[in-house]
Amino acid sequence: MEQPPIYTIGHGRRLIEDFIYLLQAPGIQYLVDVRSIPFSRFNPQYNQPALQEALAARGIRYVYMGDTLGGRPADPTLYEPNGRVDYALVSASQPFRRGIARLKKAYEQQIVLAIMCSESDPCQCHRSRLVGEALVKENVRLQHIDEQGQMKEHEAVIFEMSKGRGRHDLFK
Repeated sequence: MEQPPIYTIGHGRRLIEDFIYLLQAPGIQYLVDVRSIPFSRFNPQYNQPALQEALAARGIRYVYMGDTLGGRPADPTLYEPNGRVDYALVSASQPFRRGIARLKKAYEQQIVLAIMCSESDPCQCHRSRLVGEALVKENVRLQHIDEQGQMKEHEAVIFEMSKGRGRHDLFK
């Protein structure tokens, strides 16, 4: 049996039914929420309690890991003086390393999971630029479900970022 990748997805403005369909298509069993704050002011269907309920009704388990893998860490020492998150510091922090180790263990056990954040475009989100890069360094295969609902290998997303899509924090 081929090793399934870890998937990533952003909810964006998708209808919850469309979002869950995209999870069910590849057989995702667990949704790992890496939003630092698991709520959406504009899309309340993605607030943590509502999302958990919708996923459970379709047999998908919800796991919150925004406290270790979120894009806005609580630790003020992980920020640059200008207020931007310093991804190099975050990726070296113990909480982040523990979160990555947990995802890698699930991957090694062939658990089919998706990492979720709010941004639908993986080029614009820390789930690819921070979490994804850390997983790839751990030899984890990653596929992103993009804003169009298409599957993209991580390397293709990184290539798009290098050609001008997304922010370039990785390429400083």
